[in-house]
Amino acid sequence: MQTIDNYNFKGKRAIVRVDFNVPLDENFNVTDDNRIRGALPTIKKIIGDGGSAILMSHLGRPKSGPEEKFSLKHVIPTLSDHIGTDVQFADDCIGAQAEDKSAALQAGEVLLLENLRFYSAENKVKTPEEQEATREFAKKLSTYADVYVNDAFGTAHRAHASTAVIADYFEEDDRMFGFLINKELDAMDKVLRQTEKPFTAIMGGAKVSDKIEVIENLLDKVDNLVIAGGMTYTFIKAKGGKIGNSICEEDKLDLALEVVKKAEARGVELVLPVDQVLADDFNNDANTETASIMDGKEGFMGLDIGDQTIERFSEVIMNSKTILWNGPAGVFEMSNFQKGTVSIAKAIAASTSKGAYSLVGGGDSVAAVNKFGLADQVSYVSTGGGAMLEYIEGKELPGIKAIRG
Repeated sequence: MQTIDNYNFKGKRAIVRVDFNVPLDENFNVTDDNRIRGALPTIKKIIGDGGSAILMSHLGRPKSGPEEKFSLKHVIPTLSDHIGTDVQFADDCIGAQAEDKSAALQAGEVLLLENLRFYSAENKVKTPEEQEATREFAKKLSTYADVYVNDAFGTAHRAHASTAVIADYFEEDDRMFGFLINKELDAMDKVLRQTEKPFTAIMGGAKVSDKIEVIENLLDKVDNLVIAGGMTYTFIKAKGGKIGNSICEEDKLDLALEVVKKAEARGVELVLPVDQVLADDFNNDANTETASIMDGKEGFMGLDIGDQTIERFSEVIMNSKTILWNGPAGVFEMSNFQKGTVSIAKAIAASTSKGAYSLVGGGDSVAAVNKFGLADQVSYVSTGGGAMLEYIEGKELPGIKAIRG
């Protein structure tokens, strides 16, 4: 398999699938440029070699063709600043302008194509007709360049034209991963296949159902499984606790008990919260009180973990050599319910400074370490929430298979 490290892009046009699905404010300014910065090493390698780069991405979920709020032209100022050169823009991803601008690119120049998802053919296919359309779409994109580089880990789990199908139109030596995907795969393989024990996984978020396949796959690998966030209450109710108005998946109580039994059978320490911060309303100014995790209260909902739980979780994290974190401990977006999530992030950072390897992934966990200024104190922050989870589940990702074969 060709690697970007030893490929010489001199005189080559490279079409690069990047992930510029970034948040924009009401004035269309980029508010979080992490994904743009993540693509820079690959872009700079291509133009530094004397090649040119044609960048393609999606932004948001446009429902019916072009929408101003989802135009990739809004990322041009931020992208140009980071690269240090004016990035050109094609206001369509296929068509005469995209063809002409791609063909005219000189060494060291960068072109960004308009949002791929303005074409329905890019969306996930379900019928043979759409499948054929997707192949045509991918083939058209492939004609712009000599080389294909996939550096969009966040969409590697999607069988889309630009992430999976397009690779078919390039020779094996002219298709490769970018630096970002290589880093993502190295980080996950370090956690899953080169694990230093003890290995602790912290699973947060609202629903057990969203994480069950990840949890089941991890039960064969981890020493400690920490459960946090809203999904806690499905476990607590299943174990006979009172949860008041806390979120709960009533149809997943048996599933939660199965996880408890499997963890016990495999010698995995299942670490559940022991206390909680209750609120009488879902807002930052709600009345709050602390209670045992088993003693919820009618009219109140659990929105964060309590101090005893913070102490327990932190102890487990500090004694770990490998740490995987996906999902917050509470409603960290509200300042009065962020303490648990902040504490987990700080404990992971502290454990990392002692030599542990830590991988943080998933939108909320990544947002948390960025919000609290701890992203550079963990080993790796993944750019792909869904892709990371599917990789951990043991699934084959179409965007990875297209290059690896």
